Parts: sequence; C-alpha cells; structure tokens
Amino acid sequence: MSLDRCFNIADLRALAKRKLPAPMFHYIDGGADDEWTMRRNSAAFNDYELLPSALVDVSSVNLRTRVLGVDVEMPLLLSPTGMSRLFHHHKELGAARAAASAGLMYSLSTMATTNIEDVAKASDGPKMFQVYVFRDRGLTRELVQRCKESGYKALCLTVDTPVAGNRERDHRNGMVMPPKFSLASLMSFVASPEWSLNYLRDPNFDLANVAHRVDALKGGSLGLMNYVNSQFDATVSWKDAEWLAGEWGGSFVIKGLSRPDDAKAAKRIGASALMISNHGGRQLDCSPAAIDCLAPIRDAVGDGLELIVDGGIRRGSDILKAVALGANACSIGRPYLYGLAAGGEKGVTRALTLLKAELLRDMALLGCNEMKQVDQTRVQYRKNN
Repeated sequence: MSLDRCFNIADLRALAKRKLPAPMFHYIDGGADDEWTMRRNSAAFNDYELLPSALVDVSSVNLRTRVLGVDVEMPLLLSPTGMSRLFHHHKELGAARAAASAGLMYSLSTMATTNIEDVAKASDGPKMFQVYVFRDRGLTRELVQRCKESGYKALCLTVDTPVAGNRERDHRNGMVMPPKFSLASLMSFVASPEWSLNYLRDPNFDLANVAHRVDALKGGSLGLMNYVNSQFDATVSWKDAEWLAGEWGGSFVIKGLSRPDDAKAAKRIGASALMISNHGGRQLDCSPAAIDCLAPIRDAVGDGLELIVDGGIRRGSDILKAVALGANACSIGRPYLYGLAAGGEKGVTRALTLLKAELLRDMALLGCNEMKQVDQTRVQYRKNN
C-alpha cells in the first residue's frame, strides 16, 4: 500500500499501522479503559441521516467558512495532539505546513515536540495554541506571551485533563516513560525499518515548549503521565479560565466540555468558542460522543459561541452532519496523525485532500452550494436506533 492507494482515512490508518512500531501505533489508536467512548465518537455519526434536496444546480460548491476570526477553505481544524515526533520525523512541522497549504488552521499542543517559534517560522497559515493551566502560573503566562509574539490567532484551554486517563494499551505495549518494551514490542521496531532508521538519524525528542522548566522525558524515572499529574493544576476553576482569557485577549477556546451548563459558564467568562470534546476517548471512558453533545449545547448558548466538534470525524459526511446539527466547524486528531505516520507531510496532505474531496462531493449530493445552507433541515436522527 502507498499513499496514492489510500482512498479514505481507514486506508491511512492501515498504512500507519504497517509503518509504525506497535507502541507508537497504539499510542495514536488507543483510548482509556475499555475504549467505549473512543469507539462511540465515530459510531454516533451513524445515528444521523442526511436529507438531500433534488434538482438543485450544484455546478459550483463553496466550502469556505470563517472560524475563530480566520477564513478557512472548509469547516475543519487540525486538533492539538501531543508528541508528533513519535509518529514521523516531520513531526508538528509537517502537519503545520500541510494545514497551511490546505488553507486550514493548525493547532499546536503544549505537549508538542516542536516549539511555538519553530512552528510559526515553518508555516504562514493560521495557528492556534493549546495550553494547560500549570501549577507554575508563570509557565502558563510565558506560553501565552510567546504565542502573541509569534502571531498565533487563537488560544485553546484544555480542561478535561485534571489527571491523566488510564490508557491501558500504552501500559500493555510499554509506552511509558522511561519505556518498558516487551520482546514483542521490540521486534515491532525491527519490523518498522523506515521509522527506526529515521529515529536513528534524528533522535532529538523532548517536550519542546516546557523542557526548559521540567524535562519530562529525560528526568530519570519521571514518566509522561506522572508529569501530567504532577504539573497540571487539578485545582483549576472557572476563575482561572477567566484569568487566562484576559491574559490572551483574543479568540479564546475552551476544549473538553460536554455539558450545556458548562457551555453557559464558558460563555459567561469570555470564551469565544468551545471544542466539544472528550479528548478522543482518552480521558473519562463512558462519557458521551462529541456529536451527541452538540445540539443540547447549541440550544443552551444560542448563536453567541462558535462550536467545534472534536472527535470521531472520519468522513466528509461526518463534517456535514456536525454542521447541520449546529457546529461551526469540526476538528480532527487521529485522521491527520494516521496520515503523518503513513507519509509525513505528504500523508497529512493526503488526509486533508481526501476529506475535502468527500465534503465537496457530499455537498453536491446533498443539494447545497455553500456551507450556510447546511442547517437542521438537512439532517435527522435515525428512527428505531
């Protein structure tokens, strides 16, 4: 299989699985506990049906929209994902360049393996930075200032990680810091020569945005999850979120909400957008799918907040369903990481190209020329689910 023989996101996942050592693949692919929420994120889209209009002139279809004060080529963002160097030596730089070429916003994670400034230099596309409130408030304030100086368009606060989720695949595959690989895991490195050779050529790996304060990956026995549990502030409240919104002073996104009452609180403290998200099913298992939380939240906040559905997007039709149910846009994590693992920057481009082609085709088949025509009349909940 090659990139040009990948015809959907599932194909890119299969190619990523072939190319990556097992611990790295399962780090992308796995979720928390029994992975019920992770599976439900995608499966929930099957509970909604699209309602096409007939005899509409769809010779011209325009996917462009505006999200977080930025004009983008389609209602899609690249979600913040940690430690992209695990999957390909192009790491965050390749993903950011692919997003810019596609006219989309790229989100850089605090837990990235490339720093704020290097991503800004590598990509002239719109960028958002995802931040946590650290126990060291000075570090959080420093990250915000660096984003301002580097021209980032939005700031995203993740709020669903007071402690790290229980990701059992990582334990099973030895994907802890320091690693504890089994013989089977070690053999998977031998079976992934391209990844292994690139790692030998470019072994540089650290949490580039925070390593100058606490080096989570080279600090002896301090593991990544221990780093999360020791450095992220579990006492964070709405007052802290309001403080951070004031520190930033621009488009401010809160990521990790699923309840209408929390959405109302976010609106009160000055958030301009929400990412309805359960962290890709990697935190609290048995939490609801992101798409199922959308309509109640839209009813609760009205048009006063932009809503971004984060989780489970695998097809252009998924994006259409989310927009019809009230989302301004969707965001993807695993789909572009599968592409990154499968072929670096070109793989991310392939993922985005496939989703755009699907979205264009599905828009035409739905009988819509512009995204503003995709509303609640275009979708229905399946009866007898």
